[in-house]
Amino acid sequence: MKLRYERKYLVNNELLEALRKRFMPFLVPDLNADQTDSKSEYTVRSIYFDTPHFDSLSEKTEGLENRLKLRIRGYNNYFSGCEVFLEIKRKFGNRVAKNRALTMYDLLDKTLQTGQLKRSLGNISEHMKDDASRFLYHLHRDAQRAVNLVVYDREPYHGKFDPGVRITFDKNIRASLFPDLNELFSDIGLTHVWKDAFILEVKYFEGGMPSWCKSIIQEFELKHEALSKYAAAFQHSEISTYNYKLLQ
Repeated sequence: MKLRYERKYLVNNELLEALRKRFMPFLVPDLNADQTDSKSEYTVRSIYFDTPHFDSLSEKTEGLENRLKLRIRGYNNYFSGCEVFLEIKRKFGNRVAKNRALTMYDLLDKTLQTGQLKRSLGNISEHMKDDASRFLYHLHRDAQRAVNLVVYDREPYHGKFDPGVRITFDKNIRASLFPDLNELFSDIGLTHVWKDAFILEVKYFEGGMPSWCKSIIQEFELKHEALSKYAAAFQHSEISTYNYKLLQ
């Protein structure tokens, strides 16, 4: 499990073009994303899970240093045979790591019940099976259920001189609470979390943030924040976790 540093900045939409222009000499587009007008972009769709007492949400709001979240992650739009990830996102202070396992979205219910992975192409590695087992262990041990759907448009880049550096602009962030698993690729009922802002994420491994990146952050006077799309979706919703608990 490889740890990397992750820094997040909430930026007004009005600065997007100027910020992108300053970053471009140091970046190359992510090859896995569709490229138009020199930009790369794809839609990220995540269903987050939590316990009946919202332990993951509480750990985030209380600033617990070491914690984890479970989520199902898919990309762009649904098609027959599309695959999704079972993910555990772990946080250790200011560093993060992920466990990921692929399965077919049409067989997701079966995967969560039995642990059996199925891919449309390729074999299932032992490492992936282990990550799926970890996901299911936490899911069933803590009686976790789907509580939050978060969708956004990601513009991803890698460092031109250091491919281990990753810069993303997460835009048009929207969410809905308490989705069904079959709503991962739905846009119905989503509301904006940050209507006038996007999240800039800077990810890198050992050695510190590159000097060119640090200089741009300082130039635009951006403030590092402990942002969580998952937690923010609750804060911007008319439904509180307290009211939801009363329904259980």
